[in-house]
Amino acid sequence: MSNIVDTVVRQIADRVRAERERRRWTLAQLADASGVSPAMISRIERGESSPTAVVLGKLSAAFQLSVSSLLALAEGAAEGTAEGAQDDASTFAGVRRLAEAVEWRDPDTGYRRRQITGARFPVEIAEIHLPAGAQVPYPAAAFAFVRQAVWVLDGHLTFHDGDTVHELDAGDSVELGDPSPRVFANTTDTDCRYAVILTRAAHP
Repeated sequence: MSNIVDTVVRQIADRVRAERERRRWTLAQLADASGVSPAMISRIERGESSPTAVVLGKLSAAFQLSVSSLLALAEGAAEGTAEGAQDDASTFAGVRRLAEAVEWRDPDTGYRRRQITGARFPVEIAEIHLPAGAQVPYPAAAFAFVRQAVWVLDGHLTFHDGDTVHELDAGDSVELGDPSPRVFANTTDTDCRYAVILTRAAHP
């Protein structure tokens, strides 16, 4: 199990560094854009620290990527995102077995996230387990250029969309509009499981 966790941390490290270098940003520039300290970013890029969900949200906001995109490498799906890769859907189609899935776990809250679709699939779907009492905030910029829906599968989710609060039970869903600060909170004493479904909108 520890080897799997180490692999996920290493792949997140590679993705963060690749996104920063693709933009020709220094550590200081990414720190300014994200609000994450240069020392923390350096530890993440070296694979010495597993980022929390909050830190991933800040980094994804700086890159104007979804958290799902940053975590796609952890599912082994990012080979198809490399520049120059062939756009052949058949290469990426197929069965994704639960027993082979890799989950990313937030070391701070115990929040667990598993990518359901691969990096080249046109819709990103992730399954989230939010432990009792946990909450994960994301800045508005983490939702730039995406259309997103949240679908509660088990338990109860208190979802803050800007100033609006939605109390969602199993089977409930919400479609999100313009980007705003958002908080996923589990105020109950049992786990909550939900799906996040998103598509990327065109950049202006």
